[in-house]
Amino acid sequence: MISEKLFQGYDENFISNQIVPLPNLNKEQNDDLVLDDKGNNVIKYINYSLQQSASHKFPFYTATNIDGIQFKKVPRKDSWRLDKRIPREFQFGNELYTVANSNFDRGHMTKREDVQWGSTFGIANSAANSTFFFTNAVPQHKDLNRVVWRSLEDYILHTEAKRNELRICVFTGPVLSSTNPYFVTPIDGKQIQIPSLFWKVVIFQKEDGDLYRVGFMMSQNKLLQENHIIEELESEDELFMQFKDADTYQVNISLIEEFTGLEIPKAIDSYTDRRNTRLILEEIDIDPDLENDSIENEIGYKIINLII
Repeated sequence: MISEKLFQGYDENFISNQIVPLPNLNKEQNDDLVLDDKGNNVIKYINYSLQQSASHKFPFYTATNIDGIQFKKVPRKDSWRLDKRIPREFQFGNELYTVANSNFDRGHMTKREDVQWGSTFGIANSAANSTFFFTNAVPQHKDLNRVVWRSLEDYILHTEAKRNELRICVFTGPVLSSTNPYFVTPIDGKQIQIPSLFWKVVIFQKEDGDLYRVGFMMSQNKLLQENHIIEELESEDELFMQFKDADTYQVNISLIEEFTGLEIPKAIDSYTDRRNTRLILEEIDIDPDLENDSIENEIGYKIINLII
C-alpha cells in the first residue's frame, strides 16, 4: 500500500528560479474535468499529476518532474489498479484491456522510470508503483514505435536528465478528439473511441538560465488499423490525417496546442519549423542491420541535437 502522504504531485517550482505551471485547459475541457474525493480537479500522485476527462475516461495530460540526481533503480511491479479517489464511472479498468480484440497495452502516459527518484529508495519505489493507476494509462499498440519513441523517452531520462544531473518537466498525453477511431469491441454496450495520436513536451533549463521546450507527436493509426483493433478511420480533417502512419515526429508546440486544445507552459522553442520532422530510422540515418541495443544507442546520439 502506497501512503497517500507521498502524493504531492507535480511541482511547478521544480526547476530552480523558474516556474513551469500546468497546461491550461479550454472551457470545454474544464467543464469535463473529473474531481477527486476532496473536490480537486488536479489528481496528484508521486512526482507527477494529471487532469482526467470525464467523457473520455483518459487523462488530458500528465505532468511529470524528473530529477536526474536522485534517480534510483528499482524493480518493476506491474500492479494496475483503479484510483479510489475518483468515481469509478470516470475511469477505465481491466474491462477495456481484456475484452475481445484488445490487442493493446496499458500505455503509461507518465513513464514509470521518470518518477522513480527521491531521497530514499522507498520513495522512489513508491513513485514507480504509483504510475500503475489506470488513470495514467491509455490503450497503446504494443509495437507503437517501440524503437524510436522508447529510445526518445530513454534518451530524455538517462542521457540528458541522469547523466547531466538535470531537473526537467515533461508533459505527455493523448489527443482526445471527436475524430478518434472507434474500438471494434463495445464496452458495457457502448462504443469507445481510442486515441490514435500522442504527444510529449519537454521543458528544460540551459546554462544561460532560460527555459526551453521541445515537442513530439506520434501516431498509432496504422498499427491499430492493420491489427483490426479499430474501425476503418475516415476523417476529412487534413491536419489530423497528416499523422495517419505509425511514426514519431518532432513538431512545433503550437501544433500540439492546436490538436489538444491545451495551452502549454511558455518557454523558448528549441524547434521552429513549418514542417513536421519525422523521427524514423531512415530520417536519422540509422543502420537497419544494427542490433536493437546498438540502434537505441545510435538514436540517442543522433537525437541530442533535437533536444539540446
